[in-house]
Amino acid sequence: MAEKKERLEKILSNLGYGARKDVAYWVRSGWVTVDGNMAKSASQKVLPSQLMLEGKPLDHANGLTLIYHKPLHAVCSRKEDGQLIYAAFPERWLARKPALSSVGRLDKETSGLLILTDDGQLNHQLTSPKHDISKTYAVTLAEALKGDEVVKLASGTLMLEADDRPCKAAELEVTGDNTANLTLYEGRYHQVRRMFAALGNHVSILERTHIGLLSLSSLQLKAGEYRTLEPELLLQMVVGE
Repeated sequence: MAEKKERLEKILSNLGYGARKDVAYWVRSGWVTVDGNMAKSASQKVLPSQLMLEGKPLDHANGLTLIYHKPLHAVCSRKEDGQLIYAAFPERWLARKPALSSVGRLDKETSGLLILTDDGQLNHQLTSPKHDISKTYAVTLAEALKGDEVVKLASGTLMLEADDRPCKAAELEVTGDNTANLTLYEGRYHQVRRMFAALGNHVSILERTHIGLLSLSSLQLKAGEYRTLEPELLLQMVVGE
């Protein structure tokens, strides 16, 4: 995100540090500096990079983007019961405005690669159908593959229950009697599970391994771990540009 001057109190509040009344107190107490000088008032307009709080630079002052290895049973929500993905991150990040949000979702019973960002433009770039960014899943099935799945999934004619249009052509790489890697170029509700249900099978284990060119294995993140990075680097890792 490009830097722009804003009221000091708004910057700190939007980054989750505290309410604006708290920021005013910090300024009066001399805890906030602008380019090394004590801030004059909570209302003065500054760039985020100019600010320090108690001698420390602000936490991801110009946007927050991260790659996360979502563990099994964690939920991509802020409000549902149970283990939430956001519990893995510093509490201050959850108070940021704009909010930190997942780029798409993985259901409770799916693990793997997940991107989160507070950058709406980046989120749109990664999810817009016109950008055609693939997602690959490692699938373990309850029953052995029949042998016709590769052709059926690649045909672009597979219909899912309750949908009014067929799935886009998908790529299936068979890796065992009941295991495969499935690459999709669209994102529908529980799509992988519904696709195999339409083929008469049931998904037992599901993990997202790739988003575009970005692979979970290359990141060396254990389940529940994350890594922050700049949006430009993330896009390079995903689309190779």
